[in-house]
Amino acid sequence: MTLPFELQVGWRYTRAGRGGRRNRFISFISSVSILGIALGVAALIIVLSVMNGFQKEVRDRMLNVIAHIELLEYSGQALPDWQATAAKARQNPEVMGAAPFVASQSLIARGEDMRGAIIRGISPAEEATVTGLGAQLKDGVFAQLQPGAWNIVLGAELARQLGVGVGDKITVVAPGAQVTPMGASPRYRSFNVVGTFSAGHYEYDSGLALIHIDDAAKLYRTGGPTGVQLKLRDVHDARRVAGELKALMGPDILVRDWTRANANWFDAVQIEKRLMSIILTLIVAVAAFNLVSTLVMTVTDKQSDIAILRTLGASPRSIMGVFIVQGAVAGVIGTLSGVGLGLLVACNIDVIVPAIEHLLNVSFLPGSIYVISQMPSDPQRGDIVPIALVSLLLSFVATLYPSWRASRVQPAEALRYE
Repeated sequence: MTLPFELQVGWRYTRAGRGGRRNRFISFISSVSILGIALGVAALIIVLSVMNGFQKEVRDRMLNVIAHIELLEYSGQALPDWQATAAKARQNPEVMGAAPFVASQSLIARGEDMRGAIIRGISPAEEATVTGLGAQLKDGVFAQLQPGAWNIVLGAELARQLGVGVGDKITVVAPGAQVTPMGASPRYRSFNVVGTFSAGHYEYDSGLALIHIDDAAKLYRTGGPTGVQLKLRDVHDARRVAGELKALMGPDILVRDWTRANANWFDAVQIEKRLMSIILTLIVAVAAFNLVSTLVMTVTDKQSDIAILRTLGASPRSIMGVFIVQGAVAGVIGTLSGVGLGLLVACNIDVIVPAIEHLLNVSFLPGSIYVISQMPSDPQRGDIVPIALVSLLLSFVATLYPSWRASRVQPAEALRYE
């Protein structure tokens, strides 16, 4: 099958690298442009994959502690019947588990040390059906959370800050005050530390404590659970399922999914990704527009060839097509090479980074500073496809001016001094 005229000539010009010093120089500039596009695309894929990996790692650790969706009374009071609320929520096929809870901000004190924390009252048996932490500690630490025993489980970092360990006693100061004949006094209760947990997320390891739900109801005088935690089949459907549950539960129940409960963090991550994408896309754009100089030099060098083609009957449109093909081929090669290189590095970053650390004798993520000690990576099609399309589009746009200039070459002028 015979290829169209534009493809034949454009491909020949792309491969031309011999026949003189000028041709070799043009070929070198073209190779540099292709390499620049490839490196820019690869850098964009690698950086976004690493950012996705960090986001996924933090999200998974966060969801190891909190539920996917919470159902609460708008008034902040106890639910009249949490079992009925949970049964109603289970009508949605995406809901896999439900557990009651009581949560409140409190102060935890030991001696002169005092820290603010969220005290969450849980039912150990049901908690195992909604959070990963509950499933991990169900038969160990959580088994010691018995009603009336006034036992507490602290986050590992919170316990370290307070200087307490298993067997020590701490005091929980509840919000509000109780009125006595001597005046108002704070409400507090002594608890026995029966264990600690490490979720791998600093916010929860340093600011969360768990007690039995009956003890929490007595301490905070709620009279029962103030909310129901739900676990979903697919964590990514949380917003959609939350909307469906809102319509199902009615106006008296507040439905809050995990993305809205941590909206500031996720919004910050998305803004960082957008800014990083813009910055690295500019690198790809600079490399793509290097094609302009390559094609302009090619057009200048091939003016006699263009004039001969025009005298043989080639139209200005065909001449323009020849140089568009030349630039587009360079863009396609650079983009595909960049995608391949980026995926190769992103998919093997767990091997590449340790090798570089060993070679340079450095640690990019010291365990004493960062919770994550290994560089995570999560390449996603939703990032890679737009990167490739933008790179191809920029490469195509870069060919338009030189191609138009080639189509304007006048045969008589070009051959005058030949």
